[in-house]
Amino acid sequence: MKYKIIKESKPRLATFGKYKATTVHGATIETQQILEEVSKRHAFSIGTLTTAMMGLSDVINEHLRQGDKVRLDSWGLLKLEIESDKVDTPDLFQPSKHIHGVRLHFLPESKGGKPALYQDIRFMRERQK
Repeated sequence: MKYKIIKESKPRLATFGKYKATTVHGATIETQQILEEVSKRHAFSIGTLTTAMMGLSDVINEHLRQGDKVRLDSWGLLKLEIESDKVDTPDLFQPSKHIHGVRLHFLPESKGGKPALYQDIRFMRERQK
């Protein structure tokens, strides 16, 4: 995994002005490539995989929108979390005014506090241009 060093630029943070590592993302892997790779590894047709993937995404998204958490074996837990402003009392809270977003949270499956997803990651600093 590549990273670069950047200076914290948010003045409100206690770490303002200090340096941190940030991920340098490579390619964006599209659905078609994933389907082709899975098809080669597991002898499923791309059509079968496409149908299964579309069905899974429909069902998973529906559950997430209903506020459910979705746990996928050997992958992890997905859930939506509301982002909102803070108010002084519960009576002052107005969803249309104070809720300003929803984020998807993914928590990788973990055995003994060590997510398999994070094992064997090698960190490489990207050369500054």
